[in-house]
Amino acid sequence: MGVLTKLEPASVFHYFEEICSIPHTSHHEKALSDYCVQFAKAHGLACRQDEMGNVLIKAPATPGYENQPALILQGHLDMVGDKTAACPLDLEKDAIQLVVDGDYVRAEGTTLGGDDGIAVAMALAVLDADDIPHGPLECVFTADEEVGMIGARALDASDLKAKYLINIDSEEEGVLTVSCAGACHMACTLPVTRVPFDGQTLRVRISGLAGGHSGEEIHKGRANANLLLGRALDEMSRAGALRLIRVSGGAKDNAIPREAEAVVRTGDAAALRRAAEALAAALRAEYHAADGHITVTVTETDDGLTPMDAASTERAITLLLCAPNGVVEMNMDVPGLVQTSLNLGRLTSDEASLRASFMIRSSINSQKNAVASRLARLAEALGGQTELDSDYSAWPYRPESPLRDRVAEVFYEQYGEKPRIAALHAGLECGILSGKLPELDCISLGPDLTDIHTPRERLHIASTERTWRLLLGTLKRLDA
Repeated sequence: MGVLTKLEPASVFHYFEEICSIPHTSHHEKALSDYCVQFAKAHGLACRQDEMGNVLIKAPATPGYENQPALILQGHLDMVGDKTAACPLDLEKDAIQLVVDGDYVRAEGTTLGGDDGIAVAMALAVLDADDIPHGPLECVFTADEEVGMIGARALDASDLKAKYLINIDSEEEGVLTVSCAGACHMACTLPVTRVPFDGQTLRVRISGLAGGHSGEEIHKGRANANLLLGRALDEMSRAGALRLIRVSGGAKDNAIPREAEAVVRTGDAAALRRAAEALAAALRAEYHAADGHITVTVTETDDGLTPMDAASTERAITLLLCAPNGVVEMNMDVPGLVQTSLNLGRLTSDEASLRASFMIRSSINSQKNAVASRLARLAEALGGQTELDSDYSAWPYRPESPLRDRVAEVFYEQYGEKPRIAALHAGLECGILSGKLPELDCISLGPDLTDIHTPRERLHIASTERTWRLLLGTLKRLDA
């Protein structure tokens, strides 16, 4: 018996548990892609799988619904794989350990992957049922969404005939998303020179941060561990001479880093420790409301790598201290909506270089490009270079949307109130797919998911059932 067997809707949670049993982090979702193909074959449904791992499954209309317009049900196959320091699982190889925790489903020590396993589960449950009326369906499951929407950008949409698209990749029940930001990834690389330097070797660690989604939670005032590491190195370098040996921080470009660390060598360890202690107290005061558990620890360590020279160390600290991060500008037309932001998601180094990887988001393409230019100028001034990839445009608001109107109508009938119509600062594949199919009318919806992209991620059970009923009501009434 499965962990989720007793939950409703039973078919949705059955497939969600199946999905969670198959490792499917970004770049490693081939097994889940193959599972969807085998599902289609077992159900006698037309299916196409491309070399990226994208899967398209087509289902004919149920009797009496042949004249309904075709609809795309869409979600992505991959998940952000993050875990606590104590978790022994390898999310590229091991199944997620599900737990029913009161009103929620969560995973033990890892991200849950409700973003976006719940979309795939709902679509498979619709395809599996013989008592759910619907028009022609085209279920599109994309690969590598969490790392730049790579699968959606590569998808051949020439055989898609649908007029409407429902993306199930939103995390707040009662919200119909109708627009989203565009984004790009930018990596800044600084060359480093290494020379011997005598002294004591220390590990400086920033931890205890809340983290979160770099789009949906960028405005909540949470700290970025990579940026705090830059502050720590700056304060410590002012207290005593140090040379940087290596840095690391963050796991994904689209997740606010919860931890970061550096290894340094110094001739005055006591002074650096005092500077770190003073900074830790200051940070806890600064972030007491949004991120009150920040810790800065300094411990002795061993490291055989030759330290960076003074100039390379200074350039690295300058980049981490001066790089823009967080909210750049708020939208003046939609109260509370972030218009432009960026997140330093990953920080790494090797023998020859230091690399800082940013995700830039904006609902205005020119502003996104301007932020990218700021980063490029900073990197060039420090003797480095930048690389831009995974660039995609925003999904603009559609003034007339029959799909939005119909879903809102069904929502009102089921909930007794109107849904909230919203724009999103995070990226959604609706923008890419509607760009490939210009007449496509899209919305995004989903059940309540909290703390996505972190080990605290939780899926609300009752919200999942209500969202499922909303989807079924829409399928039945799409042409009414």
